[in-house]
Amino acid sequence: MFSAKTYVSRRERLACLMPDSLLLFLGNDIAPFNYPSNDYRFRQDSTFLYLFGLDTPGLAAIIDTANGTSTLFADDVSMEDIVWTGPMPSAEERAALVGIDRAMPFKALAEVVNRALSAGRKVHYVPPYRGETVIRFAELLGIKPAQVVPSASESLIRALVSLRIVKEQCEIDDLDKQMVFANNIHTAAMRLAHEGVSENDIMSRVQYESMMGGGAVSFPPICTIHGETLHNHGYIHDLQNGKLLLVDAGCESPNHYATDNTRTTPVGGRFTTRQKEIYDIVLAANEAVIANSAPGVFYKDMHLLANRVMIEGLKAIGLMTGDTDAALNAGAVGLFMPHGIGHNLGLDVHDMENYGEDIVGYDDETGPRVNQLGLGSLRMAKRLVAGNVVTDEPGIYFIPELIDRWRAAGHCAEFINFQRLESYKDFGGIRIEDEILITEKGCRLVGEKRIPVTTAEVEAEALKGRTQERDILTQ
Repeated sequence: MFSAKTYVSRRERLACLMPDSLLLFLGNDIAPFNYPSNDYRFRQDSTFLYLFGLDTPGLAAIIDTANGTSTLFADDVSMEDIVWTGPMPSAEERAALVGIDRAMPFKALAEVVNRALSAGRKVHYVPPYRGETVIRFAELLGIKPAQVVPSASESLIRALVSLRIVKEQCEIDDLDKQMVFANNIHTAAMRLAHEGVSENDIMSRVQYESMMGGGAVSFPPICTIHGETLHNHGYIHDLQNGKLLLVDAGCESPNHYATDNTRTTPVGGRFTTRQKEIYDIVLAANEAVIANSAPGVFYKDMHLLANRVMIEGLKAIGLMTGDTDAALNAGAVGLFMPHGIGHNLGLDVHDMENYGEDIVGYDDETGPRVNQLGLGSLRMAKRLVAGNVVTDEPGIYFIPELIDRWRAAGHCAEFINFQRLESYKDFGGIRIEDEILITEKGCRLVGEKRIPVTTAEVEAEALKGRTQERDILTQ
């Protein structure tokens, strides 16, 4: 939790953007795993965390910008609660921790909302993403559950996006500190990347390193020798020499700020010549984005820059051909990189995605999304400003089914050497992902120390683990 002044300031800035408004926020509740008293790990709603900082279930809050008040709705713990989970501060004490004016019992929330509706006031809220929260909003507002998400307040969403997309210094500090543990995740995975180790072994180590950082993983880790499948969560394969291990993983800080990095490691510790060629193309695209990202630059243009670098690299090794600009405009590189260059990062690994990707990542300047493989999946296209934190994650993937479909259709045949591609169908995929903070004059990587990234650095880290990390697994 940050200082009370931090949360007071956030609510005051939001009130300035939403004058004379009643703003309703519901925190998350505990969700049962397989029966009522066996719960999933609790994760507070990110909007609630941003404005109120309280990381426990059973909470709601209202900000009334007409009179400048904030109210926490929470119940004091009962003796039965104390027996099972221990004592905790009263509702009033929790409210005071984050500078909230007053606290009321949770059951009073319905009365307060009903009184506002009866007075003809609009109740503003952001779209919920959990079924039980949808039902609670429906009950409070007297509408059908199917109406809840469509009736969310676009003005409140846009106000929150304008605040959250620019990170405060306390948030930047938190992200920088958490990168120590992100580094540990990926170097541990590199050291484990040897024949006979399983994907599940490495995924388990990712979970361990995440918990050592004070929080859980920030999303289900991708840990696979089949990196051509973008979101591969199977963990069912054993590593084999000659394959590539792709690990896309992150961890949450105790304040729930997320890391998100990807590294690709050769199983056994040595890249083949072909793997190194592709890896170096991806790294060149990654570093071109870092070199050119700055305030005023559209992140869409960084996606196109990365695409251009990859086209030139793939042409140099005979996998693409023809005019680079024409290939770029045709979206030919989408065969190799069918996703966007990156997304916003913060309290959510895809920051604020519950508000809607297009509101967070697009605006009138960028125009609507382009219906094109790769570019159409770009989550962040807007003009960058100082304080943005975005991921930079180019990749090259060889997806046999997609290659076959494009070849059969003759799609972009003037730019792609399909005959040569046949020998790459068992290659897999390579992705390199870093987090960058936009500064006043340019950008920098999040964290003091970059995760090993060159082929030489990755090989050196992998070779360190031939005995060290495997011994840990067999103890």
